[in-house]
Amino acid sequence: MTHRFVGVGELTDVPRVAVVIDVMRAFTVAAWAFSRGAERIVLASSQEEALALKAARPGWLALKDGPPAAGFDAVNSPGLVRSADVAGRTVVQKTTAGTVGALAVADAPLVLCASFVVAGATARFLRAEGREPVTFVVTGEDGRADEDLACAEYIERRITDSDAEAGPYLRRARASRAAGELADGVRRGYRGVHPDDVELCLEADRFGFVMAARREGALLVLRPLPRAAVDDGYGEPRTDRR
Repeated sequence: MTHRFVGVGELTDVPRVAVVIDVMRAFTVAAWAFSRGAERIVLASSQEEALALKAARPGWLALKDGPPAAGFDAVNSPGLVRSADVAGRTVVQKTTAGTVGALAVADAPLVLCASFVVAGATARFLRAEGREPVTFVVTGEDGRADEDLACAEYIERRITDSDAEAGPYLRRARASRAAGELADGVRRGYRGVHPDDVELCLEADRFGFVMAARREGALLVLRPLPRAAVDDGYGEPRTDRR
């Protein structure tokens, strides 16, 4: 069955299975937050919503793109989040690409959010689930971001070939416009960028969990699925497992 690779603006229906890709940096950041013990990540539609959710729920943290800003506890940088104290906390995340893409497919029966750091686990999960076709939502640059497209193609390849090498896809991502802009931001001393961000975004298969988004009431909530769920599948009983 043929998988689809689309930008957010090209979505014309609700896909059966959606994998939303944001390598630099939303879903690399989300994976690092989960590795640091965050309980869940609420994907917000605006910075105003993120701050309102935080204000209404003591103990929640808010995270945004760009430089630090009043009311926000963290910025969208894996190099900074990897040392953040988020254990047991709910993080509200708003970014310009990744969260927008996830919210665009929020009604799909299965929504996974991914980057290179969880690519292998995501492919293994999709293989175990046996649900096709997959719609890969390439969030950067209106669906043209090569780092996101390379990651999506790597996951697709790993679904059918578990031994596929990440190297060629990582080299494409390293040469991408987003990687260059991040590196330039470091050189210029921009706030909200860490010197290790590019390398952390280009670390394939670092984590063994999958990040699944589901509606919980009015919120779209991202949670990590443990290795057992990745290996065994997830959700309702399947009749189409091969």
